[in-house]
Amino acid sequence: MSELPVVVIGAGPQGLAAAAHLRERGLTPLVLEAGPVPAHAVSQWAHVRLFSGWNELVDPAAARLLEPTGWTAPSEGYPTGGEWISAYLAPLAGALGEQVRTGARVTGVSRKGRDRLVDAGRDEQPFTVHVTYADGSEEKVDARAVIDASGTWTAPNPAGADGLPALGERTAVEAGVVSFLPPKPEQVEQLAGTHVVVVGSGHSAMTAVIQLGALAAAHPGTRISWVVRRGSTGISFGGGAADELPQRGALGLGAKAVVDEGHVALVTGFRTDRITLADGKAVLIGEDGTELAPADQVIVLTGFRPDLSFLTEVRLELDATLQAPVRIAAEVDPNLHSCGDVRATGAADLAHPEKDLYLVGMKSYGRAPTFLAMTGYEQVRSVAAQLAGDHEAAARVELVLPDTGVCGGSGAFDDPAGASGGCCGAPASGPELIMLSAPTR
Repeated sequence: MSELPVVVIGAGPQGLAAAAHLRERGLTPLVLEAGPVPAHAVSQWAHVRLFSGWNELVDPAAARLLEPTGWTAPSEGYPTGGEWISAYLAPLAGALGEQVRTGARVTGVSRKGRDRLVDAGRDEQPFTVHVTYADGSEEKVDARAVIDASGTWTAPNPAGADGLPALGERTAVEAGVVSFLPPKPEQVEQLAGTHVVVVGSGHSAMTAVIQLGALAAAHPGTRISWVVRRGSTGISFGGGAADELPQRGALGLGAKAVVDEGHVALVTGFRTDRITLADGKAVLIGEDGTELAPADQVIVLTGFRPDLSFLTEVRLELDATLQAPVRIAAEVDPNLHSCGDVRATGAADLAHPEKDLYLVGMKSYGRAPTFLAMTGYEQVRSVAAQLAGDHEAAARVELVLPDTGVCGGSGAFDDPAGASGGCCGAPASGPELIMLSAPTR
């Protein structure tokens, strides 16, 4: 199998970095990207500014591959997704050339001639990767190893509090009043004078809340409601000034400011059960029967989950809760991890019973939030070393991750004060959360 390529699924930041590391190790990568262009998922949020600086967004092996082309690494500032693509990801994909195929959707991964049940000679057989191209043609690609860096962007979590779409949610999506993407600047302006509900408590939700809060400040009559399931101040506003990534902390501070200033109404402890349509508007109804005022637009930013549908014929060892590799789950599980200091992970942490198959990047975190690009770069460095037989380099940890500044983890799910479940209290400067009253049925 030494002459076969290592198939990398996804031409996002981690997939392209994996290809650069594999090439540097003398291995042949083949990157298969379902979208029409490399970094297609990043292009969907091209207007959003990252909270990581350029020094954390460029993989070292990728930089070494690019330098002979005359490329110069950006060194200062915090790029938008579009700037990340134009200044780094697109040139990297160009340097990899024909080793990156776009419009190539992976529909299945297995062992050649062996389904999931067969033990005999399994590790000696190459992988077979089934690919459907944009023109409808199909192909089987044999591979010596598979690195799944497909991310989670295509599988957003629904608004429903039980992890399933709320009753009526699909109908509301089809009607165009529920969406799952952060609004673009031109879309934000179109929402002036309307009632917008943002569902979710993570960084994407805070970004949208800040944008919409500014809109409400500039256009009286605009109403913004921010809906979160928990009541913990720490979770709602992040680590603030204590975050070792200043721009990440600034998101929480900015979200706190628009709430404090009255531009955004924060609704806590609300768990969406149903969404009904009335006169073209969406009404969110909680599990306790509480109704929110009709919304012209509902933006659901509740995180993502991994798409495992094309991996049914390979043997994975995933955590029952997070759907992440079991050896990293405890590090990133928001139910367990409370002190902000997640360690870097490598090939040994990412290995599965299926030899030479690795889930890396955002997908390696399963349903856990707060993945950093630098985490993925360290993962693919280690995995490439392992596949090249350099076990010492694979085992070495070359990254210390920054503290989030959030102590207390997710807090107790049903504790409005978020006072239990963590290693220290929520920030003392956090605002008092607002529980809006609403009519019930």
